[in-house]
Amino acid sequence: MSFDARLADAAARTEAHLLSVLSDRADVPVVHAMRYALRGGKGLRAFLVLESARLHGVEERALPVAAAVEALHAYSLIHDDMPCMDDDDLRRGQPTVHVKWDEATAVLAGDALQTLAFERLADPAIGTADRRIDLVAALARASGAQGMVLGQALDIAAETAAAPLTLDQITALQAGKTGALIGFAATAGARIAGADVAPLAAYAADLGLAFQIADDILDVTGDAGVAGKRLNKDQGANKATFVSLLGLDGARRRAADLVGTAQAALSPYGHAADTLKEAARFVITRQK
Repeated sequence: MSFDARLADAAARTEAHLLSVLSDRADVPVVHAMRYALRGGKGLRAFLVLESARLHGVEERALPVAAAVEALHAYSLIHDDMPCMDDDDLRRGQPTVHVKWDEATAVLAGDALQTLAFERLADPAIGTADRRIDLVAALARASGAQGMVLGQALDIAAETAAAPLTLDQITALQAGKTGALIGFAATAGARIAGADVAPLAAYAADLGLAFQIADDILDVTGDAGVAGKRLNKDQGANKATFVSLLGLDGARRRAADLVGTAQAALSPYGHAADTLKEAARFVITRQK
């Protein structure tokens, strides 16, 4: 199966799993908003979970973990899009949740998707209690005040800072905001199997940073109709980005270098990791 087919399959399987889980929930706006927010994503994080699990021979146990990370990601997008955060009205080519419903529904839908993520990690199909506890702890670290939430808080603070962030500061910020959840996803298969996470953690660190640099490039060069979201936001907010600090060509070179080091980190797996190597190329060539 090609990389594109694997990515599409991971997205479809994970979305179907989550929608099935939600099918027996109350027929109320917050659940409708949850389902709405789960549809239409690239499924990259789910793919990383399933592919890292395939490397370790545990893919059949990994679908609830893929569902968990996509539910957590969807929650973060709902909250990030709200007026008190990034104030966006378009996500995945559709009105954002607070625009389609209201702010209260958006807050609650995000909260419920976050708790759904940890509910999925409790699924006995994943493995022993020790394995599930390790996954719960890892996702909590990646998504909370040591990871994604910290990164978002630093990003908000940067909007009113006296001086633009330096390259090192932006790198640290994005390691939390974007990289931490990608890191969880890429190492999940090793955690399920009880294997060494170090090679995949090194891969994910460079992959996550390359992903964010590509986002900064798309914000300048992309097509909003293809990207499915508003572009040129960072320039309009006068925020320092990898593009503003490195220039467009410099940012592209830096992203390409990160792809190379990410791929090199996968050497312990040989050709079995070729699809993950393609994923690294994908993150800097995607159009959305």
